[in-house]
Amino acid sequence: MRIESEIVHIETDIIEETNITETIEELLRERSFSQLKGMISEMNPADLALIMSELPEKKVAIFFRLLPKDLAAETFVEIDTDMQEDLIHTFSDVELREVFNELYVDDTVDILEEMPAGVVKRILRNTDRETRHVINELLQYPEDSAGSIMTTEYVRLNSSLTVSDALAVIRRSGVDKETIYTCYVTDNNRLVLGVVTARMLLTSSPDKIIEEIMATNVIVAKTTDDRESVVTALQKYDFVALPVVDDENRLVGIVTIDDAIDVLQEEATEDIEKMAAITPTEKPYLKMTAWGLFLSRIPWLLLLMISATFTGMIITSFESSLASQAVLIAFIPMLMGTGGNSGSQSSVTVIRALSLDELRLGDIFRVVWKEVRIAVLCGGCLALACFAKIWLVDRILLSNDEITLMVDLVICISLFITVLTAKIVGAILPMLAQAIKLDPAVMASPFITSIVDVLSLIVYFRVATAVLGI
Repeated sequence: MRIESEIVHIETDIIEETNITETIEELLRERSFSQLKGMISEMNPADLALIMSELPEKKVAIFFRLLPKDLAAETFVEIDTDMQEDLIHTFSDVELREVFNELYVDDTVDILEEMPAGVVKRILRNTDRETRHVINELLQYPEDSAGSIMTTEYVRLNSSLTVSDALAVIRRSGVDKETIYTCYVTDNNRLVLGVVTARMLLTSSPDKIIEEIMATNVIVAKTTDDRESVVTALQKYDFVALPVVDDENRLVGIVTIDDAIDVLQEEATEDIEKMAAITPTEKPYLKMTAWGLFLSRIPWLLLLMISATFTGMIITSFESSLASQAVLIAFIPMLMGTGGNSGSQSSVTVIRALSLDELRLGDIFRVVWKEVRIAVLCGGCLALACFAKIWLVDRILLSNDEITLMVDLVICISLFITVLTAKIVGAILPMLAQAIKLDPAVMASPFITSIVDVLSLIVYFRVATAVLGI
């Protein structure tokens, strides 16, 4: 009975959520601010941000000012950059100071990186000297480094403390920290000695010394490490946070799992755009202008169009041969399409494995050998199916006398070799791209398809010349 009642409760919440924006707009029109404040004060920041995105522009600032101070700050982090900037322009200096004093430093840095210079100066002017110093330090780290996504708000303990003393430190200072589940043990120079978790502290005797219970095999990241490697470490070891040290191995910050998820989303979006031959953009689709999207797409389209002219040159060079066996022309799209699809399958598989750190350049021969075996199976199956289709449908059913047994063999042999070539190329190019410090995602469908189109035509005409003597 209890489970059934919970299910009904959840379904009711979902139904109410669909109408909540309309209810809020009505309360705003009626200026029933006390009722509205009571209604939204217990809501989740992410839900509040979604509601704000659907409100009329003139009502957003009023709605935001009704939120409790801490909830307002959490919601401010969740809304999009344009709305953040609009709200900042409506804030007085006191309001601005109140909002940003409630934010974690790394969230403040993320916001500043997206703001115009004038807005940044105003925000920094309304922060205290110590916070401003930390912000400036974080802003100096390279954009894709661990330092750029870390927070300096973490719990640091001394190894000589007892468990009860450590818990007292956490109670006293943990309110303003991004996480208190994982605490780091350091010496006076901030060198990392170990790590303790809330579970360790809560399940240990109060008079135990931290040095006796802490784990000493601490995995750390450097401030200059690529942020993707930090995310990979968090994923690999199932950490909720990873300590970040400077060049002198002093603890300077931590990267938490929520920041890692943001990085994963950004990197996945960037890879998808590169694999579709689009210059990566940071703004959401609806926030981009048509001109901006045009500029992100046209360079790649021009490059791919120029590269596609090579296929025309190859066809032109075999024009006289094709004239004697015109039936071969009809099967060019099928060969090119199958080759491109085969190469894309291999490239996407390898790119994904590289992004998950499952493959390295030293594995290239193992990868090629595996793809060769896959290509033989796929190519053989496709060639047999193609042979049967051409002979039964094109030759017998459609009574096409130009298709002879030798023509059928030429097409099927070419198909087999094309699939074999495409899968090898599709596997090798992403690995070579990574070896020369290029993003492997660049070597995805459009580029692989263009390369394989050229190779498939060369294979096709060479096989036809050798077998048919044209």
